[in-house]
Amino acid sequence: MSSTSTTPTAALAAAGLGLRYGRRGAALDDCSFRLPAGRISALVGPNGAGKSTLLAIAAGLLRPTAGTLTVLGTAPGEARDRIAYLAQNKPLYPQLTVAETLRMGAELNPGHWDGAHARQIVDQGSLDPKARVRSLSGGQRTRVALALALGKRPDLMLLDEPMADLDPLARHELMGTLMADAAERGTTVLMSSHIVAELADACDHLLLLGDGRIRLGGGIDDLLGAHSLVTGRGTADDLTGAGHTVVESRATGRGLTALIRREGPVAGTWATEQPSLEELLLAHLRSPGAPALITPGTTAHPETVTA
Repeated sequence: MSSTSTTPTAALAAAGLGLRYGRRGAALDDCSFRLPAGRISALVGPNGAGKSTLLAIAAGLLRPTAGTLTVLGTAPGEARDRIAYLAQNKPLYPQLTVAETLRMGAELNPGHWDGAHARQIVDQGSLDPKARVRSLSGGQRTRVALALALGKRPDLMLLDEPMADLDPLARHELMGTLMADAAERGTTVLMSSHIVAELADACDHLLLLGDGRIRLGGGIDDLLGAHSLVTGRGTADDLTGAGHTVVESRATGRGLTALIRREGPVAGTWATEQPSLEELLLAHLRSPGAPALITPGTTAHPETVTA
């Protein structure tokens, strides 16, 4: 697969992207979206939705069986010098020391390495440079892996559950380091995580994967603003009849609470409020049949991608 062009503001652009694993079926199926450059995007979805597969394709480690994906305007494998990818298992050489690991990072990324920055991230965790990787805790190994990724000074960070094995304090510290670095350099970040509070505090963009496709995509503020959480004594049919899309509804006491995608004002005696990110995600995860919503800036433009 190769690509010759994409819109210049797209860090990632997928059009009809698919990957099948033989008899196991499709991990991705007609997946299309654009991730604008400079955004910090949460990649969310149930287990098996295709999150790790999408990140691995973007990193150039897997080849799709259908469709196209451009990364920073080129094919994934051609953009590796400008990408940092941190997998769930954070592969490091256990026999190397911390200092040797950073030296390896410098040797593997000539011309793209900021040793002082990598050492600063390690030093913030009070790690002994002479300590071997196999002797480190899970959180300490995560810090070393993140130092390798950020020391590369990438234009695009691909992070697969990067903080899952950290305690809350370490997660907060490393997330702060990551976000500060991204803000300083305008780095685009695509990060999968199941910790919604972490995503709400750090991310300004959302991609929700379900059944191998993007079901929600766009700026978090835009997606929240398109939905309302309504409570009242009407029915879901009343809301649908008024032109609204009911994503999820449930009985509460003598009334009804529903998450809807509004089409104009909500008339009648319904009490309305904007949902939280957690409420939005949970409703869509519990309602896989709800229509997809992808904002204009996140909608794929297949004509700009050639393969």
